[in-house]
Amino acid sequence: MSPDLRLVLHLQDLDNQIRELQREISALPKHIAEIEKTLDVHTRKWEADKAALQANQRERKSLEGDIQMQEQKVSRLRDQMMSAKTNEQYRAFQKEIEYCQNEIRKMEDRILALMEESEPLEANVRKAEAALKEERQRVESEKAAARERTAQDKRAVEELQRQREEVVRQLKPAVYAAYEKIRAKRGGIAVAEASDGRCSACHIALRPQFFQDLRHLEQGVMFCETCGRILYYQPPVPIEDPAADTTAPAS
Repeated sequence: MSPDLRLVLHLQDLDNQIRELQREISALPKHIAEIEKTLDVHTRKWEADKAALQANQRERKSLEGDIQMQEQKVSRLRDQMMSAKTNEQYRAFQKEIEYCQNEIRKMEDRILALMEESEPLEANVRKAEAALKEERQRVESEKAAARERTAQDKRAVEELQRQREEVVRQLKPAVYAAYEKIRAKRGGIAVAEASDGRCSACHIALRPQFFQDLRHLEQGVMFCETCGRILYYQPPVPIEDPAADTTAPAS
C-alpha cells in the first residue's frame, strides 16, 4: 500500500470519527429538550392537581362566608319577628327564617362533600409534588451528564482536528484536493475497499488489470472507474489451521 493511500485511509478514519462526534453534539440539545418535556408533563400534572385543590378550598371558603351572611340575616329576622304586629307578619318572618336555615343546611352539606373531596385532592397534590421533585432531580442529572458529554465530544473533536491537520500536511496537495472533492460529492465517504474484484461502495466489478495494479500499488492513489472513490486493497489475513500440529512428536 502506497504512503499516500495510508495517509488517505487515516484521514478518512479521522473524518468518520469527527462526523460521528459532531452528530452526537448536534443531537444532544434535542435530547435535553426531550427530557425536559417529561418534566413539563409532571409540572402540568402538579399544577392541575393543585388548581383542583385550590378551587375546592375557594368554594368552601365562599360557602362559609355565605353561611355567615345567612346566619346574620336569620338573627336580624328574629329580632324583626319579635316586633311583628300581626300574625301574617310573624309567619312571613318565620317563613323567611326557615328558607335561610334550609339554605344554610344545603351549604353545610356542600361543605361536607367538599371536605371529603379535598382528601384525595390533597393526596394527589402531595404525590404529584413528590413525583415532580424526583423528575426534576433526574432531569438535572441527565442535563448535567449531557453537558459533560458535549464538552468531552468537543474536546475530542479538537484533538481529532489537530491530528487531521497533521495528516493533511503530509499529504500531497493534489491527493488531498481529490479526497475533499470526492468526500463532498459522496456523502463524506471518499475511500472504499476493493474486495473480491469489486468496489465495496458501488459494488461494480473492477477490470482485472485495474485490480491487479491496485493490489501492487506502491505510489499515489487509484480511483474507482465507476463511482470515483479512492480505492485500497487489503490483503487477506492468513488463518492458521487449528488442527495443524507444528510441534514434533515426543520420542
